Amino acid sequence: MPERFGGPHSPRGAKGGWAVKRRSRVGARANALYIAPIPLLFTAFGEAPTGLALDLAAFFALSGAAWMTREGLKAQDAYDARATARRPALPRKALGAALTGAGLALAGLPAVGGAIVLAVLGVVLHVAAFGVDPMRNKIAGGAPGWQSERVAAAVDEAEAHLADMRAAIRATGDRHLLTRVDGFADTARALFRRVEEDPRDLPQARRWLGVYLLGAKDAAVKYASLAQRGHDEAARDDFLALLDDLEEGFARRSETMLLDDRTDLDIEIDVLRERLDREGVSMGETKETRG
Repeated sequence: MPERFGGPHSPRGAKGGWAVKRRSRVGARANALYIAPIPLLFTAFGEAPTGLALDLAAFFALSGAAWMTREGLKAQDAYDARATARRPALPRKALGAALTGAGLALAGLPAVGGAIVLAVLGVVLHVAAFGVDPMRNKIAGGAPGWQSERVAAAVDEAEAHLADMRAAIRATGDRHLLTRVDGFADTARALFRRVEEDPRDLPQARRWLGVYLLGAKDAAVKYASLAQRGHDEAARDDFLALLDDLEEGFARRSETMLLDDRTDLDIEIDVLRERLDREGVSMGETKETRG
């Protein structure tokens, strides 16, 4: 049967149009880190036992550095995309730099002087190429630290539900459905950003970030279990209908909070205008004075 396209460029997929795709830091430089230690595998087996052990240890250290650096870059992408975020609990890029230095030092042994030079050079070049991990929590302007911390925790939980949901659908091999889940995730993240920009909205959105997303994740897991046992068109249609309803609800909740913010702004402007009128100053006079 014909299926409605639900990709990021479709009208439905564009609901989450707030999201401007950033260029990921995980690019060619990060991928090159996996290639760099490969020559050690070829030189290792022509060495004496000590040299073999050192080259293999260097290979595994540099491979671990590549993986850790890549994960650190992913964590920073997620950090930069959010208005309110906690610093990474594990400084992955720093560990990647340390492992790079250790791997190069092992490759330079038994010449101790050369090993030290390689270690220092490796750490410095790694930091220059990839930078350092975010060192502080990101707090929305004007919000108390404790309030931003609550928002960050709620969004972290919501992102975990979306990740579990995507992993479950990905296991089915249904690419169209996976694209549809990604579209829903974009719409849900629009609500996340609204709450991050104004943490006072958290009480209104807490059920959406918690209960509803948990229900969506559970539904995705149950559908994936059914799909892996055999194709069930009715279950698939039911799951798509659930996504449609949830996406509409998330979009409406985001719009409602935006309208509430505008209403609050109008009230503040009216109060300010009345206060200026009592002082004998009109808004028009104020603008002319500024000009």
